[in-house]
Amino acid sequence: MIHFKSKKTLGKNKQRGQGMSEYLIIVALIAVAAIGVVGFMGDTVSNQMASMAKEISGGSGNAATAKAVQQANSAETTANTDKKMGNFASANGQ
Repeated sequence: MIHFKSKKTLGKNKQRGQGMSEYLIIVALIAVAAIGVVGFMGDTVSNQMASMAKEISGGSGNAATAKAVQQANSAETTANTDKKMGNFASANGQ
């Protein structure tokens, strides 16, 4: 006996696949955003993670925390530098 699928059944399977594709696209966009944030603030985040790992393992994370604070202060100083057309290259460290 031959069973034919109705159009309603075919449409439901297609809808399920479409939802999964949208989910994968959203996950990919979140991953790209996370990579961008870590690339932009990589050293500070890396040192903060190292500090937490040392503290969790029972060691002292004071050195990594101090380095993270130093890098954050340096980033703040760079961000607050007035950048205009006349000093753009020197204000960006070039």
